[in-house]
Amino acid sequence: MAEITTPRDLFLHELGDIMYVEQKLSTEVLPKLISEVTDEEFRETLEEHLEQTKGHLANVEKVFAELDETPHAEPCIGFEGLKAEHDKLLGEASSQLVDSIDLGAAARTECYEIAAYEGLRRMAKAMGEDKAVDLLDKNLSEEKDALQLVEKIATRVSKESAKALA
Repeated sequence: MAEITTPRDLFLHELGDIMYVEQKLSTEVLPKLISEVTDEEFRETLEEHLEQTKGHLANVEKVFAELDETPHAEPCIGFEGLKAEHDKLLGEASSQLVDSIDLGAAARTECYEIAAYEGLRRMAKAMGEDKAVDLLDKNLSEEKDALQLVEKIATRVSKESAKALA
């Protein structure tokens, strides 16, 4: 990895980080979650978010293009930690709790993405990269909407699970 010495270097590193996250979500994580959940509303939400995620990845690639940079994904240790935590918990819990576990993982991932996009947006704005700000704003808005929906579904599923397993 190249040394990070300027705000632009940091921005490009962080942009590569979120690119990695969006790639992993669109090719591995969301398809896996879609295949394992039983709640229909949650499955439909994940399917819709998978399509949004593909758009997020395209927007990140456009930001790289706006900066005349080659898109490059940076392995994201934080995201890999979230995945490892999910997988460990899934291996230890009752199959009746899969939806609750996946909803928690989805909420944590959305929070991670929101924080990443807020930071990227802030840096792009400081650098005067208005087109990048617009693209990042679109992703940020959709991630916030996704989190609200996941939280709504999680509240319902938690109540249903508590009643069924009591």
